[in-house]
Amino acid sequence: MTSTAQTPSSRRFTRTVYFFGALGELMFGYDVGVIGVALLFISPEMHLTPFSQGLVVSALLAGAAVGVGCSGVLSDRFGRRPLLLAMAVLFVVGGIGGGLAPSTLWLIVARGVMGMGVGASAVVVMVYLAELAPTEHRGRIAALGQFMLVCGILLSYIVAYLLQPWEAWRWMIGISAVPSLILFVGLLAMPESPRWLVQAGRPSEARAVLQRIGQGARADAEIAAIQESILSSQVAAMGMGRILSAPGLRRALVACCGLAILVQLLGVNTIIYYAPTVLINVGFAQKGAVVANLGIGATNVAMTVLALSLLDRIGRRRLLLIGSVLMTLAMVFLGGVGSAQAPNGWLMLAGMLTFLAAFAMSWGACVRVVISELLPQQVRGAIMGYVLVLNWAANFSVGLLFPVLVARLGAGLTFLAFAAMGAVSLVFVFRFVPETKGQTLEEIQASLQRG
Repeated sequence: MTSTAQTPSSRRFTRTVYFFGALGELMFGYDVGVIGVALLFISPEMHLTPFSQGLVVSALLAGAAVGVGCSGVLSDRFGRRPLLLAMAVLFVVGGIGGGLAPSTLWLIVARGVMGMGVGASAVVVMVYLAELAPTEHRGRIAALGQFMLVCGILLSYIVAYLLQPWEAWRWMIGISAVPSLILFVGLLAMPESPRWLVQAGRPSEARAVLQRIGQGARADAEIAAIQESILSSQVAAMGMGRILSAPGLRRALVACCGLAILVQLLGVNTIIYYAPTVLINVGFAQKGAVVANLGIGATNVAMTVLALSLLDRIGRRRLLLIGSVLMTLAMVFLGGVGSAQAPNGWLMLAGMLTFLAAFAMSWGACVRVVISELLPQQVRGAIMGYVLVLNWAANFSVGLLFPVLVARLGAGLTFLAFAAMGAVSLVFVFRFVPETKGQTLEEIQASLQRG
């Protein structure tokens, strides 16, 4: 969309839309991040083995895989807003259920319910924000979801730090129901995506939304561009086989699938989920590990803020390439530290912070933006669901197996395996990922259809 001048009231409304549109990602981040410290107290209370620790962590990720598989198709059929409301309900139910869990099985099921909300958030929030954003700020606004996600992770670390003297892991998990309720109430006043409304044959409603967010002067032109894109491309009638037969769209699908898998295999979530456990294993006291976790969360937020200023200036592809190089070097460093007979805890923390900083300012902010930009409008929600099933399946595998791998291979070899994936990611981006900076969604789609 092309930006136009906004009145103060439309500017306030637009910011409110973006805030509540992205607030689901705050809950996403909180539910992902809180388990790292909570696990320190759940494990002795419920007598968890390394494998059952992996199950508690990865249950959320399995639920997320289900959520992304369903929510994309449903959001294309019923709209983005109803799915955002359902997401908020899942967060509430999962948070309360997890906080009250009397057994390991109950906790696993509750985290699975949370995960379904996380999966819906991963698909629908990113599509919703990308479809509302002006072209020249689309990267920054679509990445707002990632910013809210890392803020949610940091919030979970702060809450865990405040509650850890009482080992109150139930409160750490259950308190997430409160902002989830706020999210549900706020979403009741949010508009539907104008792009979805046009595709659903409701252009007058789309025009009203564009006027409310300050795009009224360009509303007719925007609606005409979307309608032309729908009529000319005929992507909706292609099916997956036809999409794969179009070279440009096939290349876009390969790029999206590869990014969705590699972003997990780089190893970022081993730090998000298990940093306190790893640091305790290399000599940190429990309180020191929880405090260090706060530093990890703060670094994640700070570098994501930096990424928001770089996305629409440097471009997505260049940031991905820079990030791959820096993350590979950081994982090599962590592998070396972890291979020592007596690993230095402070060096381990420094390596984690370096890796996370590189990830947050590159892949963390870019991947979801690029995926939302490359997929065709008519099937964006559905195909994004399929792509993100791969993402969460990879995430599930890493979350489940990391404690087992560390127990059997040691931290050194495990981190070196992630370094190898960093090298693979560099080659993949160079070969398959195009630059999308400065193009409208319709221009990107037309370019892909031309091959």
